[in-house]
Amino acid sequence: MTMNSRFFSNLGLAMRAGKVISGEDAVIESIRSGEAKLVIVAEDASESTLKKINDKCSHYQVPIHQYGSREQLGGSIGKETRVVIAVADGGFARLLLKP
Repeated sequence: MTMNSRFFSNLGLAMRAGKVISGEDAVIESIRSGEAKLVIVAEDASESTLKKINDKCSHYQVPIHQYGSREQLGGSIGKETRVVIAVADGGFARLLLKP
């Protein structure tokens, strides 16, 4: 299994476990509240979205990872396109960042 497909299948597992937050406003709220353990931003996110999320993550010291397209991120969690996703579980966050 490639790194790519493993990443997306693990993201799907996290979704089924109820540990994925998607949508920009919900993700920003989860960063503020300390719920987000990892934030994933699509590689094709707009500059302004990336900057806004990056600033929030660095302020609240939440790891941020840019990976995949908006279609891949949305598809892996069974939704339409998603630009920003937060993972609300430390175990899943570590699993997703494992090389």
